[in-house]
Amino acid sequence: MFVPDFNNPQFINTRFSIINYAMYPMKFEPILKQTLWGGDKIIPFKHLQENLPNVGESWEVSAVEGSESVVANGNEKGATLPELVRKYQAELVGEANYARFGAKFPLLIKFIDAKLDLSIQVHPGDELAKKRHNSFGKNEMWYVIAADKGAKLISGFSQEITPKEYKERVHDGTFADVLQTCAIQPGDVFYVPAGRVHGIGAGAFVAEIQQTSDITYRIFDYNRRDKDGKTRELHTSQALDAINFQDVEDDFRTHYDAVKNEPVEIVASPYFTTSVYDMTEEISCDYSELDSFVIFICVEGSCTLTDNEQNQVEVCAGESVLLPAVTQEVTITPHGAVKLLETYV
Repeated sequence: MFVPDFNNPQFINTRFSIINYAMYPMKFEPILKQTLWGGDKIIPFKHLQENLPNVGESWEVSAVEGSESVVANGNEKGATLPELVRKYQAELVGEANYARFGAKFPLLIKFIDAKLDLSIQVHPGDELAKKRHNSFGKNEMWYVIAADKGAKLISGFSQEITPKEYKERVHDGTFADVLQTCAIQPGDVFYVPAGRVHGIGAGAFVAEIQQTSDITYRIFDYNRRDKDGKTRELHTSQALDAINFQDVEDDFRTHYDAVKNEPVEIVASPYFTTSVYDMTEEISCDYSELDSFVIFICVEGSCTLTDNEQNQVEVCAGESVLLPAVTQEVTITPHGAVKLLETYV
């Protein structure tokens, strides 16, 4: 009987070693977050048998402390995402990512349903977040899945203001007057770099891809009170150092040409690259030269994913799948029509 020598570099250094056979496309249990502003779209969108009101977010793939995703399928069922990273290291996330991030999984995937306006907020970049919170910064993107009539997103300033004017406008309640408000429709994309003031408006239902961080500086929260009659904490002073006050543009929307049956890149940043797949025909994706995990987020329809080891997973709207970095190829077989977001680092 052949017994592999695990001290042999052939088995240690290659991305195709025998230990990789345990790796497969993984789905996770959703982490539902009830919020003051949450609505009723997430549970039916995800086909869940839950009866929770005001679900504002579903964390799909998360390594945030206290909200770690748990594997829902296969041999690793019940394991948390941080446990997988510690166990498989570069086999899961890619060699460059493991060298860059160590055991910290770098992305957080969410669905967000805003029945009411979210707070106006800003996120710190890597340097400030590391200094203040020992955390990644928070660069993110939104993909609009659905939008009620009149739904809007806030992204950036409509005019340049000074830090002094920021303080004055926050104090007198006119800060929202200098923000860029954008009417939205399904398929719209917004990249939101750290430092850009932003907010998700009532009626917006989005997929959010972001760095692994839960650090938000609230600037204005519409004077809302929680169930105990308390207003939420604001971080107007902390936000001052995080805001890019020169962040002015007529429209921060990402414009792209929608094409059927081939990937269309919509965001390319140092933090993640994202493409949209709008498919009615089978597509094979070659990842043999990609040194990263891949996450597929299904935003419409359903499909079957089959990897090069013939592992199969069914995916429908509201579900996300993590492909380990050792995956060489995946075939996507739509069931009718399907729309997916593909993201990797």
